Amino acid sequence: MSTNAENAAPRGSSLTSGTLLARNAFFNFAGQGAPMLVAFFAIPLLIHGLGTDRFGILTLAWMVIGYFSLFDLGLGRALTQVVSEKLGAGQEGDVPALVWTGLGMMAVLGMIGAVAIAMISPWLVHSVLKIPLGLQAETLNSFYLLAASLPIVISTAGLVGVLASLQRFDIVNAIRIPMGAFSFLGPLLVLPFSHSLFFVILVLVFGRVLAWILHLFFCIRAMPRLRSEFSMQSSVVKPLFHFGGWMTVSNVIGPLMVYLDRFVIGALVSVAAVAYYATPYELVTKLWIIPGAIVGVLFPAFAASHVHDKARAALLFARGTKYVFLVLFPVVVILVAFAHEGLDLWLGAEFAQHSTPVLQWLAVGVFINSMAHTPFALVQGAGRPDLTAKLHLIELPIYLFLLLWLLHLYGIVGAAMAWTLRVTLDTTLLFWMSSRLLEGLAIYSLRFAMLMISTLLGLGALVLPMQSGLKWLLFSMVLIAFAVAAWLLILDQQERTILKSLFRKTFYLEHRHANHQ
Repeated sequence: MSTNAENAAPRGSSLTSGTLLARNAFFNFAGQGAPMLVAFFAIPLLIHGLGTDRFGILTLAWMVIGYFSLFDLGLGRALTQVVSEKLGAGQEGDVPALVWTGLGMMAVLGMIGAVAIAMISPWLVHSVLKIPLGLQAETLNSFYLLAASLPIVISTAGLVGVLASLQRFDIVNAIRIPMGAFSFLGPLLVLPFSHSLFFVILVLVFGRVLAWILHLFFCIRAMPRLRSEFSMQSSVVKPLFHFGGWMTVSNVIGPLMVYLDRFVIGALVSVAAVAYYATPYELVTKLWIIPGAIVGVLFPAFAASHVHDKARAALLFARGTKYVFLVLFPVVVILVAFAHEGLDLWLGAEFAQHSTPVLQWLAVGVFINSMAHTPFALVQGAGRPDLTAKLHLIELPIYLFLLLWLLHLYGIVGAAMAWTLRVTLDTTLLFWMSSRLLEGLAIYSLRFAMLMISTLLGLGALVLPMQSGLKWLLFSMVLIAFAVAAWLLILDQQERTILKSLFRKTFYLEHRHANHQ
């Protein structure tokens, strides 16, 4: 099927091809999954080596630098969206000025953000967070070091955005895998010499600088025009800030709602409680690699196709939500059913006692939130970040009320409940917004909502306390019901045919191997 956009911009249309997107989704999955495996083994060693309090502070430090990356004012995402749109329209000559202007703006904003973090760090350490007195000086110096790294962090996001707009996720993940592993292995290398958080974070900052150098090198290599056409133009500032301005609202409020629970727990309970909450959170949110791997390649594809090929954008949307659901649900069922056993084996009985219900609630919440990744990417890829920003403005007061109320009633389990309720509202409204942007998605969204209600009932039943035999029976029934529904209701005829072919080939190879033996 050929469109006018394809005829006018062959490179742009190639950036939404199914083969390329599938390959890049695999690269993204590997790039995010490999560091997760390292984290699985490294986190217990870090907790043991640093102690619960220091590890709780380390998670807060990671959170601070992640949240204050908002000082890019949405320019990283804007750069991906605008460059992808230019490539989709066949206007590659406009790209170098966009890239260099955007990166320059991000570097300046990073410096401003670094100063801001340095100024509020004493207040955070001495007044807001319940950090033990003996660790306050060490924590403050660590926060200063993280502040100094912010310009590197922000501009690196811009460089990744450029590579993403070119669909060069092979390069992105070739850097991401070793750097992601280094984020956990680097601190472990420090422990034989020092348990100071300052030196742990110094090693992490070194890794960020190295990653920035590599991304810059490969950006120039992937787009040689960046070397020969270096320029900054004031005319491109407005379109970047137009998109990035609303993105900033989301970048301020979105991460705030992600990280607010740990700050509130640290302020109202203790940093030890932060560790009991943040550790299962860090574990279960690693499941975001699944929607992240898929949606990471869909965002530039939506930006390139939403104007010139709406049918293609709708098809990508349906497939994105479908594949996230099919891959993620069985994993979440296992996590919910065997949360206590898994935590006991991984971190010991004490963590299992405190963190099991937290892990179960957060696993359900992450599953719901993962379904929101595709509509979120569609809304922003279509150039409507104002919609997601307004959504976050509505959610924030609701979430803050739920968090304080449920934390008071149920402790850290209540915080997990509040987070799950918030992402449920977020997902519902994002699907509604998507159905308004693309014709044909309304019926799909309604059918998907009915499917989600059924699956959530199954997950809710597994959260209830029960004997081991009954839990195994219910676990098996949920998985069987999922398999039947997936085959009959979710997969289309072409997908079922492909799977049947794969099953036949697998069976044939096994049968042939057995006969050969």
